[in-house]
Amino acid sequence: MRFMILVKANKDSEAGVLPNERALSAMGKFNEELAKAGVLLAAEGLQASSKGARVRFSGSKRTVIDGPFAETKELIAGFWLWQVKSKEEAIEWLKRAPFEDGFEVEIRQVFEADDFGPALTPEVRKQEERLRAEASARAKKGR
Repeated sequence: MRFMILVKANKDSEAGVLPNERALSAMGKFNEELAKAGVLLAAEGLQASSKGARVRFSGSKRTVIDGPFAETKELIAGFWLWQVKSKEEAIEWLKRAPFEDGFEVEIRQVFEADDFGPALTPEVRKQEERLRAEASARAKKGR
């Protein structure tokens, strides 16, 4: 099972305040534990919403809304992608994360191909597998 671990933004992350050396070191150590255990698939921090944009879809109309976005509690400051056996295992790992008071982190299971049942036809499944392989190959090349 794969889980996306979503680190919620706060006023500091939205203000562009970067973690200090102690926090970065502690998180690096935690990420190393995840990697050694074969859990870590990806881990990234995100820039403040002031550097982002949203695209709103309405029929054929596309509206671009530049950041920053007002609702900090709804924003994501970073994420992990973990491979674990269960949601409970993901929770146990997350409890060990070196966050300070006030952080909120969400755990969401990633859909797997089999979750879509017969709607995922063999043709669509094959296309999905090909696209994942191409994306993986590009990532290994650095783009």
